[in-house]
Amino acid sequence: MASVVATSQTPIGPVDCELIGGAHQHVDQAQVEEFLGRKLAALDLDGRNVVLVVPDGTRSMPLPMVASILHRHLIDRVGSLTAVIALGTHSYMEPDEIEQMFGVGPGELGQRYPGMRIVNHEWAEPDMLVKVGEITGERIAELSQGRLDVGADIVLNRHVVEADVNIVVGPVFPHEVVGISGGNKYFIPGVASQEFIDMTHWVGALITSAEIIGTTGITPVRAMINEGARMLTGARLACKLVVESGTGEVEAVAFGEVEDAWAAAAAIAAQSHVTYVDEPFQRVVSCMMPRYEDIWTAAKGFYKLEPAVADGGEVIIYAPHVTEVSETHHEIHEVGYHCRDYFVKQWDQFSHVHWGVLAHSTHLRGAGSYDAETGEEKLRVKVTLATQIPREVCESINLGYLDPDTIDLEAMAEEPGTVVIENAGEVLYRLREG
Repeated sequence: MASVVATSQTPIGPVDCELIGGAHQHVDQAQVEEFLGRKLAALDLDGRNVVLVVPDGTRSMPLPMVASILHRHLIDRVGSLTAVIALGTHSYMEPDEIEQMFGVGPGELGQRYPGMRIVNHEWAEPDMLVKVGEITGERIAELSQGRLDVGADIVLNRHVVEADVNIVVGPVFPHEVVGISGGNKYFIPGVASQEFIDMTHWVGALITSAEIIGTTGITPVRAMINEGARMLTGARLACKLVVESGTGEVEAVAFGEVEDAWAAAAAIAAQSHVTYVDEPFQRVVSCMMPRYEDIWTAAKGFYKLEPAVADGGEVIIYAPHVTEVSETHHEIHEVGYHCRDYFVKQWDQFSHVHWGVLAHSTHLRGAGSYDAETGEEKLRVKVTLATQIPREVCESINLGYLDPDTIDLEAMAEEPGTVVIENAGEVLYRLREG
């Protein structure tokens, strides 16, 4: 596939989408270096203001390797080089966390990446956000397939808006809101304002996580995201990786225009990051890595397991390092965790709450039903937290509690009907039939 990418100045040249590697293959650093060096050399980037839109610490990938390669091939050509951390509405990363993510010691970012700025997406700072356009309610209705008809301003990070060229850099995984992560998702929600993030997440919640997760096509949520991202006037390119979960080995790399590179990588992730099981799980212990610092992010341990859990089964999110539900979205304590219909059938009571909070609530609580006449909520799967969050807090937000100090993972793995999933949150589990 070849096309000419138009920028706010002059075209940067034809961008052929190309992929190296494949499902369950391994691509080494030398191959990545040659591939990206060749792709970048073919583009007219001299003197351009270039932004790398990179993931935050909740996404696993060999960022130090890829960032170093990109820096090496860009820094002496471009007018400026900035890396913007696509936080969405996650907590701002601290300097030491940024250093660790980019693979350097304290105070060494300037030595490893001379001339490149690295900044958080400051989503809570109005001065760092710029309106690039708007989508009418009528168009939102079309894109969401009738699920929502509210118009929205498209407001994005200033660095990204003012760039001549944005290069999205990051992995792709099955995702509970959009289907497969990555691509234009690094712009929305990655570097967007909270309002449109909330809208896209709520559309995903209306569809439900169990239905949309792992979908490789253009889902209604991705259609909304793509529409907003195309309002950027600069060139939009992407370096998308499929990374082997648990090892960090690179299976595949795609480079090209954002939509093309995402589609190529998503097709590989749908093979590498989906595991099919013959029988539904009765009880699953989802072991979360320290990169998931609160339940807002560690909830991925439920999203990726829900489709494979039996009716009446249980998912235990084992994250003994986690001490709070959300570092930034404290409204979750107000509403708790409930199924979609609990909110939809009481919309007047909950419409004032950020829709992104409501969406997160439904994603973690999973499928269920709510009878507005009786007030009875029936939930398909039990969700239990084995964290440092106290029992009374867990119960107040409609989740179960288990003392993490009482858990012996090896012993639990031997119990009939119990499965322990190490490094949970990335690989999607599905039943082979249905």
